Amino acid sequence: MRIATLCTLILCGAAAHGAPPAFTDTFPLKSCRFASVGGNDFFPLRPGRQLYLSNQNCVAAGDCDALTELWITTEFDTRTVTLGSGRNRMQVPTRVVEERETENGELAEISRNFFTSCNPMRDVYYFGEEVDIYEDGAIVSHEGAWLAGKNGALPGIVLPDSAFLVGSRYFQEVAPGVALDRGEHVATNLEVTVPAGTFKGCTKVLETTPLEPNSKSTKVYCPGVGLVRDDELELVAVFHVHDDEDDD
Repeated sequence: MRIATLCTLILCGAAAHGAPPAFTDTFPLKSCRFASVGGNDFFPLRPGRQLYLSNQNCVAAGDCDALTELWITTEFDTRTVTLGSGRNRMQVPTRVVEERETENGELAEISRNFFTSCNPMRDVYYFGEEVDIYEDGAIVSHEGAWLAGKNGALPGIVLPDSAFLVGSRYFQEVAPGVALDRGEHVATNLEVTVPAGTFKGCTKVLETTPLEPNSKSTKVYCPGVGLVRDDELELVAVFHVHDDEDDD
């Protein structure tokens, strides 16, 4: 969905009446040619790519008590997600992106997220996630898990193509009662410095959810890199993971 469509669905109608723009929750899925690779400049889907983020600067400054580390790995695995039934049935190929989070070296959460690229628009859609939450090395919860096509859940957009409009608002997850994260573009063309380097042309996205009205999170995405900041977490390094099947 290009920015003109985002403007039509998200911003322009509400802005014309002077009201805050609504968060769109309906997307032109039938116009997409979905692919499990590609993505866009701000959210690439490249198998074998891994981002490592931590809050080491926050800890060093004394503003964070625990060292949080996050590894985001675009896996070589894919998953097909089915939407609808009968003539309206769609089978969508998605890419598995694993997020592994630790606190002071102890495993806190592993999630397997299902993303796909909508071509030719290059918007990245979010089709669900599997969640394992850990305490003392054991799984204690799957809170937040959802899958498009199940229990009334539908896909959202995790990040549109590289043309951004400040004020654009959209649901990233559409799983009623479970996951309803929303994104809002609050700044663009930023220069950001993190341990991994200095990046230009970046965009800041404010994330909220009606399930937790007082909860807010800020993420910064930069072209050619992807996520470089997630609240106190900052990008430290980018790795390329080897596919074990290449050894066969």
